[in-house]
Order: sequence, then C-alpha cells, then structure tokens
Amino acid sequence: MNLEWTALSTELWNADAPDLSTLDALEVVTLMNAADQTVALAVKQELPHIAQAIESLVKQLSHGGRLFYIGAGTSGRLGILDAAECPPTFNTNPELVQAIIAGGPSAVFEAQEGAEDDLLQGGHDLLEAGAKSGDVVVGITASGLTPYVIGALDWARHHGLATISISCNQAAAVAHVSDIAITVNTGPEVVMGSTRLKAGTAQKMILNMLSTGAMVGLGKTYRNLMVDMRPTNRKLHDRALRIVMLATETSQEKAQRLLEQAGGEPKVAIAMALLNTDADQARHQLNRVNGVLGRLSAHS
Repeated sequence: MNLEWTALSTELWNADAPDLSTLDALEVVTLMNAADQTVALAVKQELPHIAQAIESLVKQLSHGGRLFYIGAGTSGRLGILDAAECPPTFNTNPELVQAIIAGGPSAVFEAQEGAEDDLLQGGHDLLEAGAKSGDVVVGITASGLTPYVIGALDWARHHGLATISISCNQAAAVAHVSDIAITVNTGPEVVMGSTRLKAGTAQKMILNMLSTGAMVGLGKTYRNLMVDMRPTNRKLHDRALRIVMLATETSQEKAQRLLEQAGGEPKVAIAMALLNTDADQARHQLNRVNGVLGRLSAHS
C-alpha cells in the first residue's frame, strides 16, 4: 500500500458518511449539495494566493507571454474547458491560453490513467507545445502528487517560466515546484477518491478566477461587460448589442449602427461613442491605451 497517497485528504474515507446505497435520489443529492457548500469556503481561504497568481498572469501576458494549463484526468479536462472559453469570451488568440492533458487529445474523451505517472512527459509536452521563458504554466492536480504535473512544473521552472499550482491537499508536492501555490483543502469526497466532485468544483472555481481576473487586467472588460467578445451567432450578436447599449447608454438603433460601423466589435463601437469618432480613429485611440476602454478619456 502506498501510504503517501492514503494520507491525502482527497483520498480519505469518510466513515461517518451514510451508506449511499441505502439513500433515495433526493437524499443523495442533498448530501452532495451539503458537501459542495463547503467548497466555496475552502477556496475563500486561498484568495490571497489566487490574487497573487492573477497579478503574475497579467504581468507575463501583457509582455507577450502565454498561459499553459497542464493536468491529468479531470484536472486536465478542466484546464481544456477554461482555455477553450477564452477566445469566444474575450476575443483572445487561441495561442494565448492553451491546455495540455496527460495522454494527449484522446484523453479528453477516454481515460488514460497511466499517463499521469510519467514524470518526464509533462516537460516534453510543454516543449512540444512551444512553451518558453516568459510564459506561465499552471499545473492542476487534485492530489498535488501527480508526477506528470510535478515534472511539468519542474521543467518550466528550470527553463525560466513562471509557475503556478492548483491542488486540493495541504501536503501537495506541487507546491515545492511552484512560484505560487494555490492549495485548497476540500477534504474527503462523497464517493471516496472521486476528485471530479468537490476537488473538481474547487479547481473550476479557481480557473474561473484566474482567467477572468487576468482578462480584466488585460482590459478585456469594461465595467462588468465582456466588451471583447465575438458575436459569432444570433445569441451573441444580441448580447453584443446589449453590451454596446449599456456601455454607451444609447438606443438599440444607434448601438446597432455603431456595431455595424465597427465591424461587429463591441469594444470599438463603444470607443466610437465615447470619443464621438469613427471606427479607424477609435481603434487608433484604443491601441494607445493597450485596448483598455477605461483609460480612453485620460488619453483622448
């Protein structure tokens, strides 16, 4: 028996929990809901480290760096989910936020459990993805002991990349190979060892904070509006229209005209209204302030 793993809180058996097989459906989901309510409070304890990680991300990304999520199993899939949402939500280049999963793309849909035990493969995968000095690697692992993630972070540190880890055990080994360690103690799972539950929920919450906080810092929002979004379907076009209306306090008709003149770019349309100018001049002024709408008035 590997005592190193059995000592982890995410792997512990909660002997006081009821026998799930004796519960009806409502009792099962009530138990799970009660367990989930502890997750946000556990994440709250790590807010200072999460904020520190966001500051590091903004610094690196604003100077040409990229963000690489890396993980195995559920942790890797959560990284992929967060990375995939950045281009449509914040109009980022797909290369800005990337995700790597142990076992490669096939592991997204079919478990490749053995892949996480390879200590060297994480570094090889980062190298193959083109990760280099100036980039940021975020290692995601519920246990904090996943060799694939530890190896990836160790490789990153030795090659001049900034490193951040997300784990759900206080004795996380990844903390020792990370510049910033986000360690959330989520405790035993409702189903012993099923870290797609509370641990996965905590990781998803943290990833939401990291990517959203970083994009806010990069000027991808204005007030609380996603002004850099891509209106690529009817729903998103309607959302873009509402964003322009809210940001400029103008009518639907005028907002529609602004959007059309801006080539469908909400941020440009808003800048046009704020500066009372055309699309070309609005883009020029946005470039002067690194795309941050909130800085326009001071620089126009």
